Amino acid sequence: MKRQAYQPILITDASRSQDDQLTSRQKRYVLMMGIRVACLVAGAILVGAKAPLLWLWLPLCALGMAIIPWLAVLLANDRPPKEEHRLANRFQARGRDEAPPMSLTAEERPHKIIDAEP
Repeated sequence: MKRQAYQPILITDASRSQDDQLTSRQKRYVLMMGIRVACLVAGAILVGAKAPLLWLWLPLCALGMAIIPWLAVLLANDRPPKEEHRLANRFQARGRDEAPPMSLTAEERPHKIIDAEP
């Protein structure tokens, strides 16, 4: 049996913590809601100033105010995909008989010594 070399797991391969993920989702949500408020303010200014091409700008602002909250909620409740479901991992075919990087062969595993005496 071929002995596989020990491959350490790098910290850079670790996924982000739950707190970091939550913080980034909260920031993204607040940013998107800020864009929504900007659309509302821009629409009000355009109506008040009677801007040219008002028939074009108002539907765009209304569309932004309607779609952005929906997207913000979807993205705020989303989580990153699990490693086994990522598309990149599907293209890296691993052999069926290949052992995971951290596994030990039967010869390398520590043996428990069972003492018959109490």
